[in-house]
Amino acid sequence: MAEEMQEPLTAAAGAAPGLERRAQNLKRRKALTIVAIAVALGAVAYAVHYLLIGARYESTDNAYVQGNVIQITPQVSGTVLAINADDTDFVKAGQTLVKLDPADARIALEQAEAQLAQTVREVRTLYANNSTLEAQVALREADVTRAKSDVQRAEDDIARRKPLVATGAVGKEEFNHSMAQLAVAKSVLAAAQSAVVAAREQLASNQVMTSGVGVERHPSVQRAAARVREAYLALQRVELPAPVDGTVARRSVQLGQRVQAGAPLMSLVPLKQVWVDANFKEPQLRRLRVDQPVTLVADLYGSDVEFHGRVAGLSAGTGSAFSLLPAQNATGNWIKVVQRVPVRIELDPKDLAAHPLRVGLSMVATVDVRDQTGKSVADVPRISPASHTSVFTNQDADGAADAAVERIIAAQLGTARDSSGAKAAARKAAVPAANTVAAASGAAHAGTTTH
Repeated sequence: MAEEMQEPLTAAAGAAPGLERRAQNLKRRKALTIVAIAVALGAVAYAVHYLLIGARYESTDNAYVQGNVIQITPQVSGTVLAINADDTDFVKAGQTLVKLDPADARIALEQAEAQLAQTVREVRTLYANNSTLEAQVALREADVTRAKSDVQRAEDDIARRKPLVATGAVGKEEFNHSMAQLAVAKSVLAAAQSAVVAAREQLASNQVMTSGVGVERHPSVQRAAARVREAYLALQRVELPAPVDGTVARRSVQLGQRVQAGAPLMSLVPLKQVWVDANFKEPQLRRLRVDQPVTLVADLYGSDVEFHGRVAGLSAGTGSAFSLLPAQNATGNWIKVVQRVPVRIELDPKDLAAHPLRVGLSMVATVDVRDQTGKSVADVPRISPASHTSVFTNQDADGAADAAVERIIAAQLGTARDSSGAKAAARKAAVPAANTVAAASGAAHAGTTTH
């Protein structure tokens, strides 16, 4: 009886491990089924995401706000008298930022004005010398006429005395004296002719310096006038204006500091003209095109504020290619690194006005790449300038320098014109007087010789 009851218990004990293995297999099969379903759902979700989002957008969080950092540098050297803007201040274009001591520039302007006045007087002297040199030429020509008369008189005297030498009416010594007088007269004639040539050459040289232009347009006067304008601009440049609207940053200039031309004093950042440089990986560039729309989110404002923009262009090289120390891939052990290319994104001015950004802030950029009609590389030159200011061109907009130049020239010419009539009359009277003196001298000499 006991043996009969033991047989079912042994059979039940032998069947227990089989049931446990069957249960474990069911659990394992169920777990694998769940994993397979999860993988399938993940694949479907990825496919749906790629079709709806991944195929339409390229995104990167390696994007930062960039902007023009304008260096404020003086164009002339001087001592700082006033600083009208500090860090974080907003300034308008044309507003004076720094003022230098104008004493040196004012003295330089006065020296340039005095030099211009002196140059006008010197040039007027050149023009006045033309008449003086013409009178000198006439005087030398009168000397030549007188010398020719003396030579002719000496030759006639010798011609009269030569036949009388044979008869003894004229002594040999007297005849030799007449021959010597003829030689002296010929020497005086040659000297007078050389003097005429020299006077004419001097007149021609002076006329070359004055012909074709008036005193106002003479090159020497124009050079001195240019120096006056240069000194006037230097005086205007002691005040450093803001070239554009912007926010002051990195002010380093101090009161009383002696600054040199070109030394950086502060920076100016126009925050209304910032852009974003998004650094996309190489595979992401395949579908990026110019003018594609971009949606951006700034860490400063969070995901509640979206910025809108467009792709303005792609950089000509990777960031490492333009780095201070480019990678030397041909030397040593080489490890492939995925490169990134900066992509410039222009922001909507309305978004910037509503939510200002600062240079260097982090951004997340998402580009809608569905539109593939644009170009990956810009091939049309820019028509309008990327940046422009008219602040410096207006430093002499009122023509004050030109007015000062004209005033100085007119003053010097007016002073000279007052006495020009009397001097001209005196020069004209000098020529006939010289001819009269020469004729009288010749007649007196002829009378003395005849006696």
